[in-house]
Amino acid sequence: MKKLALSLATCAAVLLPIGAITLPTAAQAQPVVLWAKTPPPPPRAERVPPPRRGYVWAPGHYETRGNRYVWVRGEYVRARPGYAYRSPEWRERDGRWEYSRGRWDRDGDGVPNRNDRRPDNPRRN
Repeated sequence: MKKLALSLATCAAVLLPIGAITLPTAAQAQPVVLWAKTPPPPPRAERVPPPRRGYVWAPGHYETRGNRYVWVRGEYVRARPGYAYRSPEWRERDGRWEYSRGRWDRDGDGVPNRNDRRPDNPRRN
């Protein structure tokens, strides 16, 4: 029994610092950026459903999963008063393709910063 407790304590001591270093906290959270070597396929044509009051249409887009592109269908997301929705996008940079997730922008510059008041925080009121 002592051997089991000792080995569990050793594993916890080894894994705890790794988790503390690699897991981001809410204060460090930033938009997810993915990289790909090949460009994404052309966007698919999507039929946009009729507008819904209090919601914004988030268009469909490609994401990478493993080594391939996967289409993510568009959907309505709840509107946030005072914020503008920025669609997910792919941009070429230094011969690689960079993906930025959709996000909310308060000051209209398209860059998440302190002026946006943490719009992507799911626990905000």
